[in-house]
Amino acid sequence: MTAVAVSVQKSTNDRFFRAPQPLRSAFRFLEHAAPSIGARWAERIWFRLPPRAAPGTTTGRPFTVRAVGTDIAGATWGEGPNIYLLHGWAGHRGQLEPFVPGLVDRGYRVIAFDAPSHGASGPGGFGPRSSSIPEFAAALHAVVAEHGPADGIVAHSLGSVAAAVALCDGLMAQKVAMVAPMASPASYARHFARVLGFGERTLTRLTRRVERRVGAPMHHFDVPAIGAAVLMPPTLIVHDRGDRSVPVADGIAIAEAWPSARLHVTTGLGHRRLLREPAVVAEVVNFLAA
Repeated sequence: MTAVAVSVQKSTNDRFFRAPQPLRSAFRFLEHAAPSIGARWAERIWFRLPPRAAPGTTTGRPFTVRAVGTDIAGATWGEGPNIYLLHGWAGHRGQLEPFVPGLVDRGYRVIAFDAPSHGASGPGGFGPRSSSIPEFAAALHAVVAEHGPADGIVAHSLGSVAAAVALCDGLMAQKVAMVAPMASPASYARHFARVLGFGERTLTRLTRRVERRVGAPMHHFDVPAIGAAVLMPPTLIVHDRGDRSVPVADGIAIAEAWPSARLHVTTGLGHRRLLREPAVVAEVVNFLAA
């Protein structure tokens, strides 16, 4: 593992959203008066996606597979060993298309897809505005089963958690590149509580509700722990110092826990510009093709 020392300002990251003051006041009241109601409300917010962004024009040869009871839409490019691309929460496969030309030029077949309730795919198990890490991971398993073994995986943000879970659950890959990966939904839950303004009584109940919905304890999705417990393939982690959605501390935590990981820290690219920055794209392609 190779890490880069950086200064981390955890308090300045947005972690995907801000809560207006009336919402925070309501959750503070429910924390004391009715934490179970607060937890039920928080669960809906936790799993709820924003309206789907228009994915724009996508290229490649389209395909559809079934996973978790819905249609998973994707596309392929090129021929050769398979590289799979997995977007993050509220993303779509088109965000990772900048990786396609370089990988195809290096002799790979590239397969990208939209997770349930994302992009052109069908709705997840709880409706068209909801999804989860297990649904992301199940979609990855289904696409790999359809198209063949993974020589490599490129995953962004929450997609990195899903890729790690899939690898822990038996999916095989020769190499993995994680771009701005989230380390721990449990740590995110505490930030989520701070943003919404509730405390331990609501958080405890929310955690139970989340675990019941996804069918697994929260620690099952802790990426540093996964890599410390299960032998993982060589992994490249790219994270930006100024990422205001998923702090660079998350990438550092994964790199420190995974013996097979190498960390590269950038400056000035944030959370999503990493996906289209030519230097980052070239580093990921070179890592996978080395």
